[in-house]
Amino acid sequence: MKKSNLCLVLSWLLLLASVAPAQAAVPTGPIGTFTVAQDGSGDFRTVQEAINAVPDLRKKETTIFIKKGTYKEKLVLAGSKTLVHLVGEDRDKTILTFDDYNQKKNRFGEEMGTSGSSSIYIYGTDFTAENLTFQNSAGPVGQAVAVWVAGDRAKFKNCRLLGFQDTLYTFGPGSRQYYKDCYIEGTVDFIFGAGTAWFEDCTIFCKRGGFVTAASTPDTARYGYVFRHCKITGDAPKNSFFLGRPWRPYAKVVYLGCELGAIIKPEGWDEWGKESNKQTAYYAEYQSTGPGAAPKSRVAWSHQLTAAEAARYTRAQVLRDWNPDQPQP
Repeated sequence: MKKSNLCLVLSWLLLLASVAPAQAAVPTGPIGTFTVAQDGSGDFRTVQEAINAVPDLRKKETTIFIKKGTYKEKLVLAGSKTLVHLVGEDRDKTILTFDDYNQKKNRFGEEMGTSGSSSIYIYGTDFTAENLTFQNSAGPVGQAVAVWVAGDRAKFKNCRLLGFQDTLYTFGPGSRQYYKDCYIEGTVDFIFGAGTAWFEDCTIFCKRGGFVTAASTPDTARYGYVFRHCKITGDAPKNSFFLGRPWRPYAKVVYLGCELGAIIKPEGWDEWGKESNKQTAYYAEYQSTGPGAAPKSRVAWSHQLTAAEAARYTRAQVLRDWNPDQPQP
């Protein structure tokens, strides 16, 4: 190549370099932490991308910090994604949402069903969510799950779970789940499933009329749902909600020291139209307070616990010695 042509090429290369856009710097946070931000200021723009980036079967906790925004994504935390910790920047302004529902058709023309409707699926063990809103925004269209939990030792702290029918599906038989300082709302059977779950200092908000719980506790499980120091409230009409009905015969639900609003029916519990459920389901309360507390009016097959009986319902007993307050490795 002639010297003059070489100089011309070099000049063009220098010119292109001067006008080419600078490559965005890759954010760097603490080791083991990803940041999700819709504006591109984080490591990922979507929550699912961040979940996918977690190394499979990692032995240490991976924190995914999610900046404020509404993330419309149908999320899946695979079983290989263990010790994942989702943290929102602001509980009410960091929203993970989708709008599938039971009768909605998939691309094959088939109904999604209740299980197929969830906005997030949690299979991985030792999952933690904090300062987040989980939502199914389909509205009052029948079963529409916001959160579906199968993984063991799942923990939710200061989260909102929003929906109508079937909001929280504690799917996994044998799975242990912990909900602390959470807000959970819905209408019919909006806390349901086979998992063992401890709810502490939560607000359970009842919309319209229906049933707070529809447990399907296996007959081999000693505990199903335990609500401790929770507030059962809502804007539904007076005497329009049952505390629970048994989705499966051996449903187990206990309320300990909970404040019950006027929305709760005096009879408290429903047998779901099956007389035999009265013999197998275990429904109990201990020192309920508020206008919805009516121990003398409860159905005869439910239980009002003594102090000694209530003392057997400790978090360690119910969660089988799993301590949710213990830091993850």
